[in-house]
Amino acid sequence: NITDDQLSLRMEWQPDEQGLQQVLQLLKDSQSPDTATQRAVQEKLEQLNQFPDFNNYLIFVLTSLKSEEDEPTRSLSGLILKNNVKAHYQNFPPNVADFIKRECLNNIGDPSPLIRATIGILITTIASKGELQTWPELLPQLCNLLNSEDYNTCEGSFGALQKICEDSSELLDSDALNRPLNIMIPKFLQFFKHCSPKIRSHAIACVNQFIIGRAQALMDNIDTFIESLFALAGDEDSEVRKNVCRALVMLLEVRIDRLIPHMHSIIQYMLQRTQDPDENVALEACEFWLTLAEQPICKEALSGHLVQLIPILVNGMKYSEIDIILLKGDVEEDETIPDSEQDIKPRFHKSRTVTLQHEGGEGEEGEDIDDDEDDDDDTLSDWNLRKCSAAALDVLANVFREELLPHLLPLLKGLLFHPDWVIKESGILVLGAIAEGCMQGMVPYLPELIPHLIQCLCDKKALVRSIACWTLSRYAHWVVSQPPDAHLKPLMTELLKRILDGNKRVQEAACSAFATLEEEACTELVPYLSFILDTLVFAFGKYQHKNLLILYDAIGTLADSVGHHLNQKEYIQKLMPPLIAKWNELKDEDKDLFPLLECLSSVATALQSGFLPYCEPVYQRCVTLVQKTLAQAMMYSQQPDQYEAPDKDFMIVALDLLSGLAEGLGGHVDTLVARSNIMTLLFQCMQDTMPEVRQSSFALLGDLTKACFPHVKPCIAEFMPILGTNLNPEFISVCNNATWAIGEICMQMGVEMQPYIAMVLNQLVEIINRPNTPKTLLENTAITIGRLGYVCPQEVAPMLPQFIRPWCTSLRNIRDNEEKDSAFRGICIMIGVNPGGVVQDFIFFCDAVASWVNPKDDLRDMFYKILHGFKEQVGEENWQQFSEQFPPLLKERLAACYGV
Repeated sequence: NITDDQLSLRMEWQPDEQGLQQVLQLLKDSQSPDTATQRAVQEKLEQLNQFPDFNNYLIFVLTSLKSEEDEPTRSLSGLILKNNVKAHYQNFPPNVADFIKRECLNNIGDPSPLIRATIGILITTIASKGELQTWPELLPQLCNLLNSEDYNTCEGSFGALQKICEDSSELLDSDALNRPLNIMIPKFLQFFKHCSPKIRSHAIACVNQFIIGRAQALMDNIDTFIESLFALAGDEDSEVRKNVCRALVMLLEVRIDRLIPHMHSIIQYMLQRTQDPDENVALEACEFWLTLAEQPICKEALSGHLVQLIPILVNGMKYSEIDIILLKGDVEEDETIPDSEQDIKPRFHKSRTVTLQHEGGEGEEGEDIDDDEDDDDDTLSDWNLRKCSAAALDVLANVFREELLPHLLPLLKGLLFHPDWVIKESGILVLGAIAEGCMQGMVPYLPELIPHLIQCLCDKKALVRSIACWTLSRYAHWVVSQPPDAHLKPLMTELLKRILDGNKRVQEAACSAFATLEEEACTELVPYLSFILDTLVFAFGKYQHKNLLILYDAIGTLADSVGHHLNQKEYIQKLMPPLIAKWNELKDEDKDLFPLLECLSSVATALQSGFLPYCEPVYQRCVTLVQKTLAQAMMYSQQPDQYEAPDKDFMIVALDLLSGLAEGLGGHVDTLVARSNIMTLLFQCMQDTMPEVRQSSFALLGDLTKACFPHVKPCIAEFMPILGTNLNPEFISVCNNATWAIGEICMQMGVEMQPYIAMVLNQLVEIINRPNTPKTLLENTAITIGRLGYVCPQEVAPMLPQFIRPWCTSLRNIRDNEEKDSAFRGICIMIGVNPGGVVQDFIFFCDAVASWVNPKDDLRDMFYKILHGFKEQVGEENWQQFSEQFPPLLKERLAACYGV
């Protein structure tokens, strides 16, 4: 019973029999494994795509050849059509587009699940080409087909709707389409009770797309939604359970208020589901604990359930049998097998940000969040139950701290000494996962545990050795705080052996762990340098591609950690030849240059003059890399169809290494700069569109200013306006480095800085007064304002009242150093020029002065004069009243140091 409508369509377009056979032959050929055939197919496809009605043939094969053709061929026809829609849809003639759309909707209920899915993908692809607006009948018709008595039609329509909800959730919740969700969401909710698990699952999955965006139509039906989810809690279908868990996890983030009344039963349900026999369900449920840990109510909600939850999470941390197979857990020695290239994850270069020294040692970086939870087994980089359980235990340890231990310690004893290596391995992972949160409570047990872990570094199972590396690195801070012979020495000895392990995964874990240990131990490592370098250099000859990249990092970190102690002839002779050999081996376009350049940058900074014999070729190549990248960027911008965009990382890393050279070699870099066009290149890099390029350029400018100012000076008039326009806190690191460079330039320019003050001062004062500015930027801004005032007090002093308070509060925490010294001199001179500018905030100035441990004598005199001058100005009685407001410690410091 064909309707008139369908009849007219059939008459409109019919395939030509010969053409149809040609298309079918092409589809058959495309399934051939032979590469020559494949190439011929591609060429033929290109030709046929010139004919618009080729697409009619494709949809015809997909939807109409039900009896004669096999499903894979029909499906393939649909997938080729999908690719054509993606690439050329805007060029389809209207009658072709209409024919395809109608055929899709008429056949969404095809008896074959494969064909239904293919048609669903095709519908979604057309919809995502901006067609939801111009295909107004699509959503109403799909929603209507859900009511079909025919299961296939209902299931096919739901499949298509689910894909559309996934692809276009934001558009569906916008006025552009007249808010179809107001009808769709209540409709989906009705299907939660459908007799088919597949349909129930589709219905939940559709609604789930709108939770995170807080779609209004869903918020209006939120209670019905939650009740319907609870009704499905015991569903026998694992796909349904998975979607229910996923919904509850998202609701926890978006509408926790609605879950709180039911929290007890939800937790009970999730405890069950986290142990679900289907690992996909267990993984979705396990996300619940990760999300709950971020909610303020976590502690209160979970306290009573830890006794059940902890054993479940610990149990989830065992490798599954499939993990062990994938990880080749039974392969012990694989170091001679080359790496496959897809195993090597892209690395991201962390560009140079100039920071100041704090009380606690090195510059503190507030902005780089280092997430090392998955260092233990990231080759299975897909998220799995083991990783999710470990991450959940980690965050819960940070919420509950020591309260977690009574539930954990009895379990740990049984795990760590278990004869089955899989269980023992999971125990070591547990110990590592709780290291951050439970550190205080673990301290009494560490003198026994650390030697046990060090022993596990020699386990006969590679996966046990590698997890022991990771867990020990999580306790490195404590190890270093003990006398070195107690644990540091044995740990280092064993870790170095593991760096030379026969198993690649162990090498990788040992190298990463060693880098962490280096960061914690710093100069504690100096006595062992010879031994460490022997090992790292030996590893060079042994490692395959992926681990070489991690080895560079371990060497760079070593240089950062021991600094100038590396500058010994014996050490340089061990370390430099293999590094330079690699450097000569790599081509300019090889991405492996990145980690090697970073490593050399650290080494150059540490070796200082010791790097001189190696600096010339390294310097030249960096300049070449910058020049090549700029040239390629130029060609690309002029003829984008003929040239590829360059990978600017090459330029960024090269600029950073040049910074390292300038910092390490100081004045010795003069001749290299003189013989190159680096200043011209720098002028271009400072104006690059990419923030990271500018960030690294300004770092280099500052370092060259310190190392060889005569080469920089002629460019200042051109450079200063660029620095001024980059004082934009929207790009924190760019702004930070530009600020620092201005301060360095101003110390070199002296009085000659005067014409440029106006270009930068207002922005700097604005930045220092901004709320929520990162500490690093505030400190650099304060230093630079102080330095500008030091060289040009008349120009800067009038602004004192606008910055003195935030200036004082941001510099009180920095250690005494050159930068702090020059900045405070500037402030003192400005107070001399404009004493009234500081009166309102004088207490902050007193506090900042008191933060100095031992200023140079002449600076101390400046402080003394200002304090006593102020005291005389206001008179004894007023001073008494004023100093009553001081905290006791400040009062003592000022009395002791300055007699006020």
